[in-house]
Amino acid sequence: MQVSGGELKLSQYIERFLADVWQQLEHFYLQENDRMSTLNDWSQLHIGVNHYVKVKWTSKKLDKLQWGTPHYGTISIYTYEPFSWHDDAYKVAAGDYMQDITEHQHIEALFSALCTKMDRVFQSADYHTKLFDYRLQVILEFEHEGRELYYQKELLNHNKLALAKQTLATFIETKVMADLPVRPAEKDGFFFARYLVNPHFFQQRVTEIEPLIQRLLEKYRGNEERFNQWMYDYTLAFKDWAEEHILAVYFERTGEYTTKWILNSEARPNQEELEFFVYIALQMGDKEPDTRQQYLAFAQQLGSQEAIHYLQNGSGRCEPTRKSVRFQGKANDILKSIAIQINVEEEEAYREALQYIIDLLQTGFVKGYHLQLKSQEENYLSVKELAQSELHQFFANCLTYPNLFPLLADYAQLAMEAYAWYEDVEPSEQSVMPGTYAIFGLGLYSDAYFPLVQTYMSLVDSEHQLVQNYYAEAFLDRHGLSVEVLPVLIDILLSANEGELEPLKGISLDEPVLLAELIHHLESKEDYQREYVLYQIFGSVEELTQRIEQEVEPMKEMLEKLLGWMAEWSY
Repeated sequence: MQVSGGELKLSQYIERFLADVWQQLEHFYLQENDRMSTLNDWSQLHIGVNHYVKVKWTSKKLDKLQWGTPHYGTISIYTYEPFSWHDDAYKVAAGDYMQDITEHQHIEALFSALCTKMDRVFQSADYHTKLFDYRLQVILEFEHEGRELYYQKELLNHNKLALAKQTLATFIETKVMADLPVRPAEKDGFFFARYLVNPHFFQQRVTEIEPLIQRLLEKYRGNEERFNQWMYDYTLAFKDWAEEHILAVYFERTGEYTTKWILNSEARPNQEELEFFVYIALQMGDKEPDTRQQYLAFAQQLGSQEAIHYLQNGSGRCEPTRKSVRFQGKANDILKSIAIQINVEEEEAYREALQYIIDLLQTGFVKGYHLQLKSQEENYLSVKELAQSELHQFFANCLTYPNLFPLLADYAQLAMEAYAWYEDVEPSEQSVMPGTYAIFGLGLYSDAYFPLVQTYMSLVDSEHQLVQNYYAEAFLDRHGLSVEVLPVLIDILLSANEGELEPLKGISLDEPVLLAELIHHLESKEDYQREYVLYQIFGSVEELTQRIEQEVEPMKEMLEKLLGWMAEWSY
């Protein structure tokens, strides 16, 4: 078969293009090869590392070319799937051969040649056995007549695939299904979770995958760290599957600062895919309730009646309703909502309602819920900047009954969670950690709950929550300043948000015993913590200096010691 001069010339141009690409790839693979030769601690499920190559040509000039130099566009080579916010491609200036790769068939021939080249490398035994995974995604993006052409092909190494299947079968038999004390190695969890959502190894059916997930959860139940790690591993794998097979296929990604998905296709997933997506959504609930709700809403848009049922009724894992003559409660864990109706304004009604909420949380209901309240009573705590929400109102109403204080403390211990937020307000300066309203009230009404206040202050996210800044003033107004109060006040001040820091109003340490107690508690603190507290109590260095000039011993000596701990802060 004779090859025409034009075809021969095109072949030469393609070879030159590939030579430029391969120069970059070969350098990368040789570096990777050397690195892998030094690694020994591989998971038995880790078949290989590299599984992605993308080559992209654009007419844009490579930045490093000098001005006036003829340019023929830029070739970018990606060895990993690129992040939207960062371009870490290897880049090379294309040669003049680009002038002759102009037609669709030329670009298709280029992609075919790229796949042939990569397959030859991928299948060879020239590199470390872990350099490549059993599959390799090869992608070509090529600018043509003002738009981008896209080509993709998955290459398979069937020998490695067969080995991976056998390794996986042995792993399930000897590590997953085997009786305790046998467990998988910690490093195996990530890879096993990826196999579960890989169609080369499993059909994405709940009946296949759920028993394996539950088997490992049961094995790890006595080890909180391993239990949580396994949940993290399969949750992350599920999210990646959902994005690749559902969101990226049937929705369009929008949003400049946060990602939003807009339904953009009349096509719909098959029933099996849609059922698996709903299953994934439900699995998100323990760790990511917001993702669960979002995925179910997407599934509803795709036509899932099952998703509609869950959105309307909850997951079924918690008690959806509870009624008595005194109160009515309703909960939906998917929507993170609780509704309370007080029928009789009395202590027992609030006790029953509060117990219902406690029981919900004990069954895994999200701590950062929002609450709707129907009640004739309307009480709020005297703390500035606390949102006057129905959730706040409910706990303030409960706090009018001292006999409920122990139950409120039980609730607070259960509800407190660092970096979590009630959803009674839109995210704002009034957002608070679960347990806030109950704990603030208990701390104001009884010194028996001072330790609970201190625990809360050690957990609160002081970088993103502000209301604790105002609690110190309410706390002092209620209890005054004493030796017993001072250590609690110090913990409150240490939790303050630095961005809104101001000296307390109306505080006066004018007794030697109080100053001595303050010094005693600050001696064990870090320098920055001392400065933090002292600024809120005394104001600036200049203000404390002026006070010292007016004092006599022993107050003067103690104040001078405190002054020595202060630095020039600019607020």
